[in-house]
Amino acid sequence: MNTQAPPPVTDDSETSVQRLARQTAVHSRLRTRHKGLIASLLLVVVLPVVLTSLYLALLAQPQYASETGFVVRQEESVSASQMLGGLSQVLGTPSASNSDLLFEFIQSQAMVRRINDELGIVGHYAQFWPLDPVYSIRPDITIEDLAQFWRRMIRITHDKSSGVIMVEARARDAAMAQQIAREIVAQSEAMINMLNAQARRDSIANAEADLDQALSALRSAREALVAFQARTQILDPQADIQGRMGVVANLQQQLAEALVDYDLLLQATDSTDPRVRQLDRRIRAIEQRIAGERASYSSDGTTEDADSYPSLLATYEGLRVDVQFAEEIYRVSLTALNQARTAAERQQLYLATFISPTSAETAEYPRKVLLVALTAFFCMMGWSVGALVYYSLRDRG
Repeated sequence: MNTQAPPPVTDDSETSVQRLARQTAVHSRLRTRHKGLIASLLLVVVLPVVLTSLYLALLAQPQYASETGFVVRQEESVSASQMLGGLSQVLGTPSASNSDLLFEFIQSQAMVRRINDELGIVGHYAQFWPLDPVYSIRPDITIEDLAQFWRRMIRITHDKSSGVIMVEARARDAAMAQQIAREIVAQSEAMINMLNAQARRDSIANAEADLDQALSALRSAREALVAFQARTQILDPQADIQGRMGVVANLQQQLAEALVDYDLLLQATDSTDPRVRQLDRRIRAIEQRIAGERASYSSDGTTEDADSYPSLLATYEGLRVDVQFAEEIYRVSLTALNQARTAAERQQLYLATFISPTSAETAEYPRKVLLVALTAFFCMMGWSVGALVYYSLRDRG
């Protein structure tokens, strides 16, 4: 039985294997771009993380935090001015944005200047300068830079729906952090008291101005009514017309009696009787008087410009309504002034502190692990984006 031996390996096949091995070895070597990529990783990621870690471990000073919480409250009792309707604006009722004003005030330069005058925060935060330049300030810092550093050391949260303001103050020691938080509360109360005082002054000033205007309008209305009465020589057209109607009614009664007497006399004698002529003259006189009185309803001959009586009556009614309206406005304005003075004696706005400034026992800041992790994350993200952009441009080129 014949067995075939495997074909011998030729020199060509050996050469191909060796060539493939040599090509693989060449491709596995580090090239210049690979070294540059590793160097950039060390420079962009590793070095910042190491420097951040060393700074936080060796140079960064511990910080203690004190927390407090408060809300601006407004007196909720219903005032007499609000029952009158529409007078809350006259009395200067505080708006619901006082918590927004306080939120901005705590971050303002005015707050920083006041607290620095009371506690000397520049000297406190500058005691480790320049050893800790990130969490310290220069002794000769300007107010603008101090305000920016203040916003870093003070964390404020504001809930617009409820008006709750939470403040966290950080300092080198727990006692100073608590003092800063207490001073923030004190300065906030001072701001609310100032708003109260300003609202009181404005409400009283507005109420007094409205009262003066109402008094002037009332005087003008009454003077116009008196001038009308002096011009027409009629105190009350309503009473005057009722009197004239009474005169006409009396004349009509006398006319009826004279006509009856006239008829009776004609039945007893003839028309040549002197008494008949006398009654006839009386009847004509009464009729003329009645006609004159009725004519005076439409035209009053006593006035200089001969105004019609309905026009006089309409003018009088208009003046009387003006006087009544001015009297009502004066009464309401006087009530508003009394209410404003009463409200000025009460505290319309007040600061309700539901969390007193706390005293820390451990240094919570700076949060070293979090800062190192964030530094590593952002550096890695930046390095990855840069590497992708570099290789994308390289492949296109």
